Amino acid sequence: MKGFHIVVLLSSAVLLVSAAPALELVTCSKESGAAAARLTMHRINENHGHGYKFRLQEIQGNKVETVDGGCNLELQLNLLETVCHVINPKHFEDCEIRRESARAVMANCTIKMSVRNTDANVTKYECDTRQVKTNREMVRICPDCPTLHPLNSTEGLKSVNEAVSKFNQNTTNQHYYILKEVGRIKVGYIPSVGMAYYAEFALVETHCPTGSRINPEACKPLCPDRAHHAFCKSTYFRSTGLQSVECEFYPPSNTTALGPGEQEPICRHHVGGHPPHVGAGRPPLGPRDGDGHPPHVGAGRPLLGCILPPFGGNGPPPSGGNGQPSRPCGPRPHGGDGHPPRVGDGHVGRHHAGDGHGDQEKQHHRPPFGSKHHFHAFHHFRHCRGSDPALHPICPWPRPWHRPSPRDKD
Repeated sequence: MKGFHIVVLLSSAVLLVSAAPALELVTCSKESGAAAARLTMHRINENHGHGYKFRLQEIQGNKVETVDGGCNLELQLNLLETVCHVINPKHFEDCEIRRESARAVMANCTIKMSVRNTDANVTKYECDTRQVKTNREMVRICPDCPTLHPLNSTEGLKSVNEAVSKFNQNTTNQHYYILKEVGRIKVGYIPSVGMAYYAEFALVETHCPTGSRINPEACKPLCPDRAHHAFCKSTYFRSTGLQSVECEFYPPSNTTALGPGEQEPICRHHVGGHPPHVGAGRPPLGPRDGDGHPPHVGAGRPLLGCILPPFGGNGPPPSGGNGQPSRPCGPRPHGGDGHPPRVGDGHVGRHHAGDGHGDQEKQHHRPPFGSKHHFHAFHHFRHCRGSDPALHPICPWPRPWHRPSPRDKD
């Protein structure tokens, strides 16, 4: 395989979580449709534990039925998917809507709400999530644009597997990370290269220290409020393999240092779960079923961008997101000076060369691709059935299998 050297850089972009306006009072008047829709969007995004956050596009219908003590509302809403994965602490209203050329996704939702004595509650919603334009329609508009492929695409998952393996070779990370879920997979054809796979996926920090011989796939994730999370984009060519991995790190909400001899707590959760949403500036919704996570308190904290440039490429390293010089990246170590060492020594090596010592032994601890141990986190992505296997649909609520519990959230 073509040799390459690893350069890991820090983008000095800063995550700014703006204070969202307070929720308006929902009443039984027709003019209250906008307030009801905004309350609904908060509930949908809080319940949506996979894929990407959504924003309101338009209100298609608003029916009001008067009953004793209040009214029942039925809304018809059109939503658009944003580029913010659910692990991103940014408020959904601050997230950029995905462009049509980037394979936009929409959802048509029917929502039922009850209003009693000025107390409004979403009682039910169902959404039809689909691509704004089908692959066939996009081919007519842009023949060379990549198309969305199923989230369980074999070649797409292979590209993610190699990207996660490459990510865990970053020795500036304190712990190994494991796959939380695949967000989307796009596939395109490049004449001089062949098939190209562009994947987006979320990672979660585990208990296992970086450099340990344990297979990262066997590692357990840290508790949601104590784990770093990463959202990554990778490029993979079928002919030459992995080309690049770019990641953003999101800090944990609980940064309390462990005491002497104290171990990380063990949490009851599955890998396919999700970290707490950002709470800074978000209007409170009050108690609700299925949310046992504390709010994210990362407002104003730096968002760490980790870039693995095209392997084998030369030239100066790119600058940070705001034009400032880039530095080595990864979550800043506890007690560190904020300047972790560079990954690698600048020498060209082979893709699976590692550090050049004990590679055979390390390979012994890594199951072959295609084994049942790979992508165990990914198996949770089908949290409900959608009509398009390339998307994470908005699941109906309340869910047929849902049993309310203080810590139960899909």
